[in-house]
Amino acid sequence: MLRVGRIRYINCYPVYGAIERGVVPLAGELVDGIPTHLNRLMAAGELDVSVVSAVEYARDAQRLLLLPELGITSDGPVRSVMLFSRRAPQDLGGRRVVVSRSSMTSVALLELLFEHVWKCRPEFVPGDAELADIDRFADDEHDARLVIGDAALKLFDAANRGGPWADQYPFREDLGAAWKAWTGLPFVFAVWVAQRRTPVHEALSAHASLIASRDWGLQHLDQLSAQASLASGVPIETCREYFDGLDYRLSYPHLAGLTEFFRRLVLAGRVPDGTLAFLPAA
Repeated sequence: MLRVGRIRYINCYPVYGAIERGVVPLAGELVDGIPTHLNRLMAAGELDVSVVSAVEYARDAQRLLLLPELGITSDGPVRSVMLFSRRAPQDLGGRRVVVSRSSMTSVALLELLFEHVWKCRPEFVPGDAELADIDRFADDEHDARLVIGDAALKLFDAANRGGPWADQYPFREDLGAAWKAWTGLPFVFAVWVAQRRTPVHEALSAHASLIASRDWGLQHLDQLSAQASLASGVPIETCREYFDGLDYRLSYPHLAGLTEFFRRLVLAGRVPDGTLAFLPAA
């Protein structure tokens, strides 16, 4: 049976909502995990189709094919990939910055921003940036923390409402907005891929189901926002605003942003040079 990876973050609800409700059939089994877990399963050949970090595709493009028209992107603020800091980013040189171990793309983007935009070099410390209890974020010694996924949205909402979180992290940088201000392009955080060895007709079937489920999801964002609020503890209206700020396509502007990101990673020696290769159309 085809194995299809799914991230349980709420940002994937619009793509998988109809499948998990049985509205759209999927000829396969859903396998849940955080981004790095799904990346490892794809690398081990234990998944056939999955959403993965954009960087994961760049690192293993010889073995993977992009699924057309599917991505998790933002053309400006994303809200769920945030740097929360006690100092201005340009003042973090030599300071401890805790980075998520769950998303290689977010860490790679943060490194580029520090190098080219904020022009300083902090000490990056791997840590857990997905804690459900955001109060534990203050337990360790750090000057800034990269937080992703539902925890980032929850902390973003808490900080914007004032109180201790606004005082704890007076500097809050949205990495999607920072990329847009730097390059003028959208940013692609995640893509859907298939193993090249996966039979084409099976990969195309999964792709068609994901597209149909996404189209249903975008028509039912109020319903998905209520589900996301229950799962994350973030107010419904904040979840809806979050979904409205995301784009689940891979249009030409998105591909331009993805190509620019990969170009800069190649120049930095972080990924091998390569080209974008897509699953062939039916």
